Amino acid sequence: MTGSAENTPELVQGQAVWERFLGPGAVNTLYHEGYNEALLGVLKRPPVRLLELGCSAGRLALGCKEKFPGVHITGIEMDPVAAEIARTRLDKVIEAKLEDIDFAAEGIAPGSIDTFIAGDVLEHLYDPWRALVRVRPLLTPDAQVSVSIPNIRNLSVHATLHNEGTWRYEGHGLLDITHIRFFTLRDIVQMMNETGFDIADVRSNIDTQYHDFFRANRENPSVTIQVGKLKLENLAPPEFQEYCTKQFIVLARPRAGAANDAAA
Repeated sequence: MTGSAENTPELVQGQAVWERFLGPGAVNTLYHEGYNEALLGVLKRPPVRLLELGCSAGRLALGCKEKFPGVHITGIEMDPVAAEIARTRLDKVIEAKLEDIDFAAEGIAPGSIDTFIAGDVLEHLYDPWRALVRVRPLLTPDAQVSVSIPNIRNLSVHATLHNEGTWRYEGHGLLDITHIRFFTLRDIVQMMNETGFDIADVRSNIDTQYHDFFRANRENPSVTIQVGKLKLENLAPPEFQEYCTKQFIVLARPRAGAANDAAA
């Protein structure tokens, strides 16, 4: 495979990327209206009481209620604009930072949540590890934990870094300017394991720009990729798939016997 990274984007109306997406009044419409169906598709059984971290405007909740009628959904959302919309779609919305929530006062008892979803949220947190630990006591022993996390071991990121020498932040995507933490598949598995969860399933969301290339080569025992000056030789199938992956969707369960920190 050969190709080249994109050129550095021009300023839009005289604004740099940080001004457009972090400046006063900036609104990320993709964040408000985004909906990742894979987060529901990975679930092994219908949820009954679901807690969603970073529920945004409630698009996932709408899809969840269509697919699983009768599910009770509580969302956690810091953005007041998104939270206001979400209240029309969810059963309950807590407008606060996770670390500031008194779950007992909100009527969420330990061991009462059978499904927890965090869709493209953990990478936006300063301490996603503590977030997972804090939620764990709320979960039933057989709870489903569905999370999606961008893959920083993506070919386009490495090609641009290698060929152009830049770590190019964007308004959304793998290098969303609001991302604080970055994960490979190995990092994701380690984070889940270290916070008291066992991985039950991992699925890859293949980057759209590599769909055809991935399908044509996924059965090969060894693949070599070259993009400009970047050359990756003799990649085994799992490595090749990871480089072609934009996002991982992980299903996990609380580990039996793992120590629970207080959620209140």
